Amino acid sequence: MKHILLYICVFFTATLFAQQKPVVTAEVDTTNIRIGEQLQFKITVNDTANVIIPKLEKLFGLEIVEEQKIDTIKNQLVKKYTLTGFDSGAYYIPQQQIFIKQRLYLTDSLLINVANVAVDTTKQKMFPIKAIKSEPYQFDDFKPYLWYVLIALVIIGLILYFIFRKKKEVEEKIVVPALPPYEEALQKLQQLDEKLLWQNNQIKEYYSELTEIVRGYIESELKVPALESTTDELIETMNDFNDIEAISTTKETIKKLKGLLQEADLVKFAKSKPMSAQIEVNRKEAEEVVTELKPKQKETPELKEENDEELE
Repeated sequence: MKHILLYICVFFTATLFAQQKPVVTAEVDTTNIRIGEQLQFKITVNDTANVIIPKLEKLFGLEIVEEQKIDTIKNQLVKKYTLTGFDSGAYYIPQQQIFIKQRLYLTDSLLINVANVAVDTTKQKMFPIKAIKSEPYQFDDFKPYLWYVLIALVIIGLILYFIFRKKKEVEEKIVVPALPPYEEALQKLQQLDEKLLWQNNQIKEYYSELTEIVRGYIESELKVPALESTTDELIETMNDFNDIEAISTTKETIKKLKGLLQEADLVKFAKSKPMSAQIEVNRKEAEEVVTELKPKQKETPELKEENDEELE
């Protein structure tokens, strides 16, 4: 009797487990597609705790179009994939490994048939194969050439720099011919008048520039250190030059020069303040000195001939 009851219990237990659904299942909505068509592949797990569904791999001849997130439906986990194929043939979706509470479960492998698309050439007009259409250019396509462009710009910049630098150096080398001492002195006197120094009570500055113009003219024209000499030293030099007839002037001109320099010394060192009439007289004397004080020219045949003509 005990053996009979044992057999009955074993029978009911086996029947109960047989009625339970598999822990892991894999299914597709179709096993036959044409090239380019899609099918749905679904993995169902009858548990939700500690489940790991690895990435779908080893799909030879089939490609994943879309992979959806895992859904939980009635205490089940559902993972869906959209698959397609572009080569005709029969391909397997291999067994997939599913881990539930660190225990391995395998799905069934599924056979998928990918068929060619039949074309009725009597109804469907055939067209020639189109040429490959090139993709539009993107910034990344030009990256390898950026260095060449940069180097070219640097070289062009250096060339332009040296061209303009050389041009500038040539322009700087163009020297404006200096005016003769006499014309330069008259020009400086004119510029001094335009400053209106003594009219604005800058008498000391006025006399300093005025005598500097006269001294500079004497130094350039007669080749004597007039700028560094004192008034007495310069007048003594002028008298010596006049005695030996090295300059073409008169004692009256040297006297004007002496009076001008002495008046300037009084203004600069004794803080003398001459009246406007005296200042104008000194300005006139400065121009007369410049005009009348010149080095004596050496008599050349041309000059002698010109003088003889004047005498006749």
